[in-house]
Amino acid sequence: MSRRALLAALALAGCRHSDPKASTLHVAAASNLMEVFREIAKRFTALTGTPVTFSFGSTAQLAKQCEDGAPYDLFAAADNEHVTALGGKGVLLPSTCAVYARGRLALWIPNPEIGVNVIADLARPDVRVISIASPKSAPYGRAAVETLKALNLWARVEPKVVYGTSISMAKQYAASGNADAAFTAYSLVLRERGTILPINEQLHGRIEQSLGILKSSPHLAEANRFRDFLLGKDGRKQLAMLGYLLPEARS
Repeated sequence: MSRRALLAALALAGCRHSDPKASTLHVAAASNLMEVFREIAKRFTALTGTPVTFSFGSTAQLAKQCEDGAPYDLFAAADNEHVTALGGKGVLLPSTCAVYARGRLALWIPNPEIGVNVIADLARPDVRVISIASPKSAPYGRAAVETLKALNLWARVEPKVVYGTSISMAKQYAASGNADAAFTAYSLVLRERGTILPINEQLHGRIEQSLGILKSSPHLAEANRFRDFLLGKDGRKQLAMLGYLLPEARS
């Protein structure tokens, strides 16, 4: 084979390899999913060869981005309402919308020396600042407020509350020492040091978390594989291990 023919053959072979960026799956995911989705993505990529990138944020913020045409393939929310709304507007494919988990709220106190052992201790004068995700944009923030109201503590602790734009920011306030305690997702503090108080689900509305594939996704096949993986045995196992309650298994 001549040198020219050899170079032509190598160039043709190179063209047969797909651009890795072209097959990368882009997922918009609520902040509470940061830990678990990174674990799930590793397993999914190892199994399928499809890399996954995430944009984490508050559910309301991400839903607005999806509606405005952000280049996401799949949206995993911290509630059901935003997914249902986007499905009704044709932004998400309705047939792909499903509840994948129930979130668990927790109160995290990084410094156990503060001595907060029950939620009622938040009303003590020495507990100065409590961080919560904004209840207007984050389902976990709404659940935190509902919990405090159910325990007749809201009026006493509201002056101490600072709001984060997302559940991960609420956690960061406490991690940095700018808050004594944070209401956050159990999944985000499951492996953290300090005092972790899981909140009884009966004290607030259920945090049913849903997902859906964007109608505009250029990677529908890959998005469906990720969806099926998350809703399947392996995905459910990871969700349960990292602090989530599970919906009924699909038949």
